[in-house]
Amino acid sequence: MVKCPVSQLDRTFSALVDPTRRAILARLEREPGLSITEIARPLPLKLPAVMKHLDVLSDAGLITRAKHGRTVSVELVAAPMEEAMAWLKRYERFWSASLDRLAGFVEGEE
Repeated sequence: MVKCPVSQLDRTFSALVDPTRRAILARLEREPGLSITEIARPLPLKLPAVMKHLDVLSDAGLITRAKHGRTVSVELVAAPMEEAMAWLKRYERFWSASLDRLAGFVEGEE
């Protein structure tokens, strides 16, 4: 079996598959520059588990961390998600066609 190298797109989708990581990203979108403690506070996880999630997001390039004294702040980086959206957009015609057929069916029923 040939093993393919992991691409940026693979890392992005792997990171986004987890609901906790998506929740972290959504929070960072609303509240940029949160500290790790602030990110962890509302989550039902211990700090080491939160750190693992942040490591995955960092490895995927979806966040950056900056240390200011003793505090580490976290920022969202949207560029990898833009690449994922561009990849998904190539397949939009498949679900758009289905939605168009559904709209036509519903409009024909009225």
